[in-house]
Amino acid sequence: MALARAGADVAVNYRQNANAAAAVCSEITRTGRKTFAIQADVSVSADVKRMVAEIQAHLGSVDILVNNAAIAHPRKFEEITEAEWDEVLTVNLKSVFLVTQAVVGGMRQRKWGRIINLSSVAAQTGGAVGAHYAASKAGIIGLTHSCASSLIRDGITVNAIAPALIETDMVTSNPNASPNLIPMGHFGSVDDVASVAVMLAMNDYMTGQTVSVNGGWYMS
Repeated sequence: MALARAGADVAVNYRQNANAAAAVCSEITRTGRKTFAIQADVSVSADVKRMVAEIQAHLGSVDILVNNAAIAHPRKFEEITEAEWDEVLTVNLKSVFLVTQAVVGGMRQRKWGRIINLSSVAAQTGGAVGAHYAASKAGIIGLTHSCASSLIRDGITVNAIAPALIETDMVTSNPNASPNLIPMGHFGSVDDVASVAVMLAMNDYMTGQTVSVNGGWYMS
């Protein structure tokens, strides 16, 4: 919604919740921007290729990519199964690789692009979910650095946002997530993160950076 209000046409990807995606598209339409909802599991290569092709057919080239697909299963370290480890790393980290790889060729051709990856304070502090989640989010920061370096001469910036305990379903359903963990004493809002995404989409001179939006939990 923040990107639409800033002037972008927006493709809305969803995995299961078609009604929520349709509601977002309705709101975007009211801003006067074009929009399109598409179902795809972004951890699956074939889905990603289909998704990008359909977005290009409906809205044109992808100039701004926000990688924000994630799952969180709170577990103690010794309780994490191999299957859970693989699932979290696939959804949270592999998806960033797959979707970025699918759109970056067009960005290179046009010599312009913005890639915004959602990491987490978990990459910096360990967080409140578990080692599998922290590892996936730390991997996003490393991938951000690598892509930023390789694309720096192509007019493409690649940055990460590392939020902490933003008031979403993922956080409110986690029994380990308490506002007491935050020095400010309360959860953040989605608008706190969205405003940073818009800033990164508009900025020409920031790349390879991780912007922390965390109420003071981690200071860099």
